[in-house]
Amino acid sequence: MSKVRADISVSVDGYVAGPNQSLENPLGEGGEGLHDWAVGLAAWRGAHGMEGGEVNASTQVMDERQANVGAGIMGRNMFGGGTGPWEESWTGWWGEDPPFHVPTFVLTHHPRKPVTLSDTTFVFVTDGIKSAYDQAREAAGDKDVMIHGGAHTINQYLAAGLLDELELHVVPVILGGGARLLDNLSPQLNLEQVRVVEAPGVTHLKYRVAK
Repeated sequence: MSKVRADISVSVDGYVAGPNQSLENPLGEGGEGLHDWAVGLAAWRGAHGMEGGEVNASTQVMDERQANVGAGIMGRNMFGGGTGPWEESWTGWWGEDPPFHVPTFVLTHHPRKPVTLSDTTFVFVTDGIKSAYDQAREAAGDKDVMIHGGAHTINQYLAAGLLDELELHVVPVILGGGARLLDNLSPQLNLEQVRVVEAPGVTHLKYRVAK
């Protein structure tokens, strides 16, 4: 059965991006360090059209993350381009060949026509998280939907009971502020631990969201 999953790197103090995010520094101060564990992996580099890289205990986690995904959802801030009405020249952070390779639904308050780059089509959704969820489930068919982020988007899907699985890649850094995951959620939210994987520079924690 297909699932709706979220998968994100997080600091030990709970932030997925550091303070003072901007167009020049989209992950905020210190935020780039949350992804050092991933960018050196052969599995990550191959998915981004790069050669080389290492194989370690994170490799299986990365392979599983990238498998069986039929559609994605992300927030406006993750797609980038600032706030307010769209500047049509902005097509995301990823250049002409984004690493998603599936229909990807972008939550926004401002309408925009779909943008296709290589084999990724970004669809801009203005009528809320449930609409994006429904469209992504339909596009994915019998495959999974990945909620890419950021923190606010994942928090919304958790709060709405629309997430089946959450995987956190906990990195031993302290950011002290920024975009906080699992913020202002109900204490009634029930997470069941599925597994823990220790790897160089990161601990992978997978949870099932109990319905």
